[in-house]
Amino acid sequence: MKGKVMKKIVCSTAVILLIAAAAHAVPVRIAASLPDLASIAAAVGGDKVEVFSIARSNNNPHFVEVLPSYMIKVSHSAVYLKAGLALDQWADQIIDGSRNNRLLVVDCSEGVTVLQKPAGRVDASMGDVHSQGNPHYWLDPSNGVVIAGNVLSALKKIDPSNAGYYDANYAQFKAETEKRIAAWKGKMAKFAGRKILSYHSSWVYFANAFELAIAGNVEPLPGIPPTGKHLAGLVDTITRDHVAILLQELYFPDDGPQFLARQTGIRVLKLSPSCSEVKEDSYFRHFDEIIDQITK
Repeated sequence: MKGKVMKKIVCSTAVILLIAAAAHAVPVRIAASLPDLASIAAAVGGDKVEVFSIARSNNNPHFVEVLPSYMIKVSHSAVYLKAGLALDQWADQIIDGSRNNRLLVVDCSEGVTVLQKPAGRVDASMGDVHSQGNPHYWLDPSNGVVIAGNVLSALKKIDPSNAGYYDANYAQFKAETEKRIAAWKGKMAKFAGRKILSYHSSWVYFANAFELAIAGNVEPLPGIPPTGKHLAGLVDTITRDHVAILLQELYFPDDGPQFLARQTGIRVLKLSPSCSEVKEDSYFRHFDEIIDQITK
């Protein structure tokens, strides 16, 4: 009789421990506006998190269609990573629609040195200018460390019992970023000081990080399609300044860049400002791909 009682106690204890372990093993769900933010979160969170991105690499991050399925996903998430700087204003609709009062919303731009902040009043005549500054900050890899720090703070609030684990992952991400930046800069050194064109102002942080000079944009103003007169001016710029490369985001039309290519022979590189996956190393591999294309 005593043996049966002991067996029941042991079994009950085992079940309780299994339930507790299972509950503890549930990953922290992290939603992100962009794949780059999600990839960095995956690196810091490791096997303690489950991440997903709303936007994909072929989406214009300024304009993402809000679907009910996104709200459902976010309703089951613990953290939402926003790009901030008014880039992903569509995310507010998703967050509000999720009705998730426990959701920790993180502005990943906090701590970033913002470029191209307008000095005075912003109005419609200036195109789609961001009043808070250029929001494509993740394309400077040193800002990846800033983003990782914001993710780290959020995870330690949500899951303090694993703070040491997250600290170690952050330190590893920071060290790996610094190592890779040195390698990328070495590869890009021969291009230092060279002028490039871009379609939109997505590449300002990248150019700043790798000492490139943006001689002009295909868009005469942010969000405004090019006119014939503007393209003719760019032909003159390309010829005068020996501009060899034009960086074109995947989601913009080919007409303007192809016209410039025909007129001047400029090499048009169609690249996404965001990584295509949300794995732990996707953020790094994206820079590998961009730099490989430029230095080809």
